[in-house]
Amino acid sequence: MTNTQPVILGFDPGRDKCGIAVMGLDRQIFYHQVVLANEAIANIETQLQRFPVSLIVMGDQTTAKKWKQQLNQELSKPTNIILVDERYSTLQARDRYWQMYPPQGIIKLLPKGLRQPPRPIDDIVAILLIERYLNRLTDN
Repeated sequence: MTNTQPVILGFDPGRDKCGIAVMGLDRQIFYHQVVLANEAIANIETQLQRFPVSLIVMGDQTTAKKWKQQLNQELSKPTNIILVDERYSTLQARDRYWQMYPPQGIIKLLPKGLRQPPRPIDDIVAILLIERYLNRLTDN
């Protein structure tokens, strides 16, 4: 898939695992994946080669400063990194997971609040971070 429109890379950094997503300005999702923290920079590097990434949007909590510094030092080409408010993103990501992958079988019978996604959802948090950034642009 060749994409010439600029895209935004979303990065949800964590101690053990990280979420990475690539989304166009039209909110089309081109890529999303949960990776081990020690593989995150290599994966981001791969996405920078695959897509015309115009900036990286990253959550502003826990390990953000350390990760931002590491990205600035280790990525092969300088890329703008913008921090966005990450509060409540995990709860929101859980709801989004079920929108993207509607519950099947017995899970459908569980009340929404009790449904736990069957896999890590850090990549969906990364998608939400991009959307929060885009919403901030259009709200002004």
